[in-house]
Amino acid sequence: MPQQQPSRTAPSPVRVTAAEISRIAGVTRATVSNWRRRHEDFPSPDGGTESSPLYDLHAVRAWLRNRGLTAAASPEEELRTALRLKPTESAPLFDLVVELVERGPGGGALSSATYDGAVLAALVRCVHEAGSDAALGVLAERELEESTVGGTYPTPDELADLMARLLPEAARTVLDPACGGGTLLAAARRHGAIALHGQDLVPVQAGRASARLRLAGADGRPLPPDLVRVETGDSLRADAYPALAVDAVLCNPPYGDRDWGHDELAYDPRWAYGVPPRAESELAWVQHALAHLRPDGYAVILLPPAPASRASGRRVRAELVRTGALRAVVSLPAGAAHPFHVGLHLWVLQRPRPSGPERPSVLFVNAEPEQRDGAAARRGPAIRADWSELTERVLNVWTAFTDDPVGYPGEPAVARVVPVVDLLGDTVDLTPARHVRTTSADLAPEVLVARLDGLRDRLTGEAAALLAASEQVTREWPLTAPDQGWRTATVADLVRGGALTLLKGPAARDTGGAALGTESDTTPDRPVLTVDDIAAGEPPSGTGPHPHAGPMHVIAPGDIVLRASASRGGPRARVAGEPEAGALLGPHLNLLRPDPARLDSWFLAGFAAAEDNIATASTGSTIVNVNPGRLRLPLLPLEQQRRYGEAFRRLHVLRTAARLASATSEEAASALAAGLASGAVAPPSGVTARTRTLD
Repeated sequence: MPQQQPSRTAPSPVRVTAAEISRIAGVTRATVSNWRRRHEDFPSPDGGTESSPLYDLHAVRAWLRNRGLTAAASPEEELRTALRLKPTESAPLFDLVVELVERGPGGGALSSATYDGAVLAALVRCVHEAGSDAALGVLAERELEESTVGGTYPTPDELADLMARLLPEAARTVLDPACGGGTLLAAARRHGAIALHGQDLVPVQAGRASARLRLAGADGRPLPPDLVRVETGDSLRADAYPALAVDAVLCNPPYGDRDWGHDELAYDPRWAYGVPPRAESELAWVQHALAHLRPDGYAVILLPPAPASRASGRRVRAELVRTGALRAVVSLPAGAAHPFHVGLHLWVLQRPRPSGPERPSVLFVNAEPEQRDGAAARRGPAIRADWSELTERVLNVWTAFTDDPVGYPGEPAVARVVPVVDLLGDTVDLTPARHVRTTSADLAPEVLVARLDGLRDRLTGEAAALLAASEQVTREWPLTAPDQGWRTATVADLVRGGALTLLKGPAARDTGGAALGTESDTTPDRPVLTVDDIAAGEPPSGTGPHPHAGPMHVIAPGDIVLRASASRGGPRARVAGEPEAGALLGPHLNLLRPDPARLDSWFLAGFAAAEDNIATASTGSTIVNVNPGRLRLPLLPLEQQRRYGEAFRRLHVLRTAARLASATSEEAASALAAGLASGAVAPPSGVTARTRTLD
């Protein structure tokens, strides 16, 4: 009987979604949808479902080539697509990135040929065209998405540079026990560090950091392996460097972690300043950093504001202050780093040397701008940090203090040196705002006069603008109008008819995938229009996308931006103008892009944001979500739309003028009240006393 031959089956075809086709071709999903409708020879679905069809990748690429539409995606997007189609473990690819940089373009055959050809080609292109950092970031994305580690955020490069520059120039060995992707250690390398040590709980982060730091040589060549060591593991529970003492520690540790090992580490020798309470994981990281410093070595740690004042950490804070281990606390403006709504703190620590000099004071620095202009003052803390000004402010103060810790007089509204004895009270509150305060009495008379004059002029101008806007909406407006009997259509209907494009902002923690159906951008320098900006009527104030986010929509003039939730007050919609043009669409926002030949932008915004319309298109009770596709619009001729649009525009001007005048009135009243209460301002000579009686 002849031996039965093993059956041979054809390899399964690789199938892709419409979104992946858009990435491969470097176009929008809307373009792919048009191809499917207009070209009969476009490949038919080869699987999936009716709502989410799949297409044979080979057939799609052949169709694109026949039309000269070879891949036009960015190198990063091409690599993402290749990895989605052929998932590959990241760790070996990290080493391959280092090898590619070492060899340079055209550097000969690689040491390994075990990778899928498409993945390898995309990786080579990404490294040589977008840079090694971009390639490493893409390689780490998938595993980072699957990670469940919370309370960790990336450190902006500008903040990493500031933290590294707070270290003395003599710091040559640096440790980051929660190194993430290696941003802080890379900054330390740029500012003179030689030996770099890191540890991270997430294996893909440790691998990415190791590769990145090996490529941090000052001459463009990778560093020798003995100068870079990055380990995987929990630094608090399983310290990879138990005997290591370094010149400096830089760290942006996880925060708010109650499962950091409190019970099992209760008698750990690192707690020289007191056992950190269960709710004070941040103080465990502070002491871990101090334990790894040589005497007189420095640590700079990025922390949320709560550890500076929480009652549970009072005893540890008191010991840090009493021993002189805490040298400075710097408050950063909101928006300097994730999470952007919180003003974070930098703690600068120095390990005491036995029998060393006494450190009788602590420096507190308020890195907020001294005086914001009118627009910034009305919108609260700055969201996008001015890193040049911020860095200069902090470094100037820190240098002056370290040059003369005893004689440094401080700087009004910016910095104050507080004696240790004044801090060791019942609360040991280390919040800079509590110690660096500016009152009207602290200001020079000419400064105070200029500020009050500016407020008065601003209030006068805004009151006049409010009056003019009020007249625009009260004069010649009829009090009644005939029943219109409009025919209406939903936004979804108009989208299907091509009069509108509907786009959605990314999820709050979007970590990948192209945005749906428009030009998109991953440039981190673009501002982001946020939900808070819409509700407050302010310009785009958010920072660029999450480092692992996919492309985001770019706002164009005439676009209508709608809040996706109706659960809070304030404006619900905005017509994009010059301030918004080029900004990115933030999370929890929807965007309507009208065909200007068929729809007027202000008409669309006015009817879409109408209270009854929002109520009809909303679902939920506690959190009210708006379904933009269900919003209804009257079907009117374009000329009539423009008349309604002009009316809605005038109402917008009225609301804006009222908001500005109200905010300036409050600011002026507060400034004058503070001046009167402090004695810096006297009552006007024309004010006479009045007799008041209580009913």
